[in-house]
Amino acid sequence: MSTPARRTAPFADSTLTEVVAELTSEIRELYVADEVPWVIGYSGGKDSTAVLQLVWLALQELPVEQRTKTVYVISTDTLVENPIVASWVTQSLEQMRAAAAEQKLPIEPNRLTPAVKDTFWVNLIGRGYPAPRPKFRWCTERMKIKPSNSFIRSVVRKHGEAILVLGIRKQESQARARAMAKHEQRRVRDRLSPNGNLPNSLVYSPVEAWSNDEVWTFLMQQPNPWGHPNQDLLTMYQGASADGECPLVVDNTTPSCGDSRFGCWTCTLVEQDKSMTAMIQNDEEKEWMYPLLKLRDKLDVTGEEEHKLRDFRKMKGNIQLFNDNLVHGPYTQAARENWLAELLRAQSWVREHAPEHVRNIELITMDELHEIRRMWVFEKHEVEDSLPRIYKKETGEDFPGRPLDEHLSIGADEIDLLRDVCEGDDLLFTTARELLAVERKFRTMTRRSGLFEALESTVKRGFFEDKEDALAYALKKRERREEITKFLPIVELEKSTDAPA
Repeated sequence: MSTPARRTAPFADSTLTEVVAELTSEIRELYVADEVPWVIGYSGGKDSTAVLQLVWLALQELPVEQRTKTVYVISTDTLVENPIVASWVTQSLEQMRAAAAEQKLPIEPNRLTPAVKDTFWVNLIGRGYPAPRPKFRWCTERMKIKPSNSFIRSVVRKHGEAILVLGIRKQESQARARAMAKHEQRRVRDRLSPNGNLPNSLVYSPVEAWSNDEVWTFLMQQPNPWGHPNQDLLTMYQGASADGECPLVVDNTTPSCGDSRFGCWTCTLVEQDKSMTAMIQNDEEKEWMYPLLKLRDKLDVTGEEEHKLRDFRKMKGNIQLFNDNLVHGPYTQAARENWLAELLRAQSWVREHAPEHVRNIELITMDELHEIRRMWVFEKHEVEDSLPRIYKKETGEDFPGRPLDEHLSIGADEIDLLRDVCEGDDLLFTTARELLAVERKFRTMTRRSGLFEALESTVKRGFFEDKEDALAYALKKRERREEITKFLPIVELEKSTDAPA
């Protein structure tokens, strides 16, 4: 089935009504052309709202008997989204579900979250991953891409293929425009592009040629079909703009508020969380988010101050050099315990001072706390089991966790005695503690295969006297390796000379 040709500038020579009519007609033709289900990515922002609204309007015009295939709406909540945006999306999904059922539309909203082991706090506080940086951007794949890709793959497994309907636009950035232009060359049925990351899935981008102003014009003049007011969306963007203004577009000289960016409130990949800062500055009722902004700024520490928070060894205990300096590893135990305390303190403050509708906010879930506790005790051998103590101190409540295996945990008195014996030597203390934890772990096993390897690994981790000793050792080891490398060609030459003809 053929599809209508697309204008390069949708609003240039047409009214909004004509543009919407053309697009919804195209959407209907693509929808009924096959049995391939659709998956719409919905973030709650202006672009994804516009796309979902267009699809909704198109399906409303189809006879009920032709609404045969499901349109899955997926929204990925990283669990550290801007709370205002997260609340907006949650309410929108609830209204969407009710409206779709009432209007007999095959639209199925889905709120996706990362697996517990992949969440921000489990990786940062549990594993000790340092706050994300451009060269160590561990968050996006785990928290956003994996949940959505997992859902899409499940749809593909069930139906054989899927069509992804996305609110991507060429005007967003030059990189996005280049990527979209590249995929256009391989389009099928005029409007569907291949997805390079997910096999058996195609991408449809209805508003790809729209500008920010055109998106806002559509949203402000076209009522939201599932009943979540677009005017409130405008207000949210307005509050996230530095100048507090988000004017309606009247001509090409009128600025729009389309540059506002919403994301994770913990994000350290940007210099400043401008949207949250603007929200707090523009609205006294949003000042309760200040502790979140303050914690985010603390996470953004760099340079020598950050090195003080991180182990001089890598995650597996090895030493790595870069430009004659140590490459630091995960956060130390003290740093991780402090991040947890800061987070729980912020959560307690928000629950006490925030407006009623956010009083029950969870900055960190109980499932995450359980996983962090497990990692600390069983993987990092921090057998003093400090999480319940920190939780009690910061929240005033007992930690609702089950008792740990008594064979693996060590009491507070024993830990204090071990510290005294080590006479303030933290490296000696952590090594001795880990050796005890390894011994206790294998004590109850029938087969103790791997015991000596585990003990040897622990001793190697604690081999150094301190950070300076580790640096000196690494530099000396590199120097010896370079000396050996210099002599290798000579040795090889001598061997070839001595070889019989």
